[in-house]
Amino acid sequence: MAGTQRVGELLDWATGLLEQAGLAYGHGTANARDDAAAIVFHALRLRHDSAPRSYRGIVSDAGRRRVAALLRRRIDERIPSAYLTGVTWFAGHEFRVTSDVLVPRSPIAELCLNSFEPWIDATRVRNVLDIGTGSGCIAIAAAHALPAARVDATDVSPRALALARTNVRRHRLGRRVRVLRSDVYGALRGRRYDIIVSNPPYVPAAVVRRLPPEYHREPKLGLHASHNGLAIIARILAGARRHLEPRGILVVETGDTEHAVRRRWPSLPFTWLEFEHGGGGVFLLNAAEL
Repeated sequence: MAGTQRVGELLDWATGLLEQAGLAYGHGTANARDDAAAIVFHALRLRHDSAPRSYRGIVSDAGRRRVAALLRRRIDERIPSAYLTGVTWFAGHEFRVTSDVLVPRSPIAELCLNSFEPWIDATRVRNVLDIGTGSGCIAIAAAHALPAARVDATDVSPRALALARTNVRRHRLGRRVRVLRSDVYGALRGRRYDIIVSNPPYVPAAVVRRLPPEYHREPKLGLHASHNGLAIIARILAGARRHLEPRGILVVETGDTEHAVRRRWPSLPFTWLEFEHGGGGVFLLNAAEL
């Protein structure tokens, strides 16, 4: 890294370094190049939408040192890049993120961008519930996509709720997004919603133990669920009919637990969604099907 160096050259060098390190990806970035870009642009205080124009810029010695320090932590400590930079993107919006929450990466982002259509008429959506909101990313993305709707964003973790409130303020959605502590439906007092959406914990304990080190940097509360990963999903399904409007929909991410869900509830007519930009393991049910 000696001598005059341009941003693009530094990015190429960082990508090569990460590729050689044998890291795991999937926390908002899919490969070494994306991870390197997140770190380099953050450390150099560059906007991502400035690329590729910014690749021609000259890197200062201080900027080079900041990049090197973050890369070293990414490699030595196996910390996801989003935790190193403190920010990530979801459904086209920037979010604060800390190790108190999972790094946002759900394919439900695509549903938010499409205003949950064609599965519901977006113009009639007035109330949305996001169960297990974490950083608040799904709740906030839904609020942006559905400007006439109010959104309840719930979680059991006080630290996650604090971060979600920070993100709600950053997005200036305090009048429409309510962040509250609730164990699934426990604090909702019979409220009904047009959309209930959740990316709950669904990873069985045995699978959690086998995950790459990056995943062990995330809160176990956000990943692990008992009963072979189905405990929280079962509670969401059990209470959904009572909390959905008659034409409402339930959307739940199950990830690799999809096959266990199919076996556990063979009589439910799940619609398993397909996504243009990848990802899966997300089912949809409407109120009548429940």
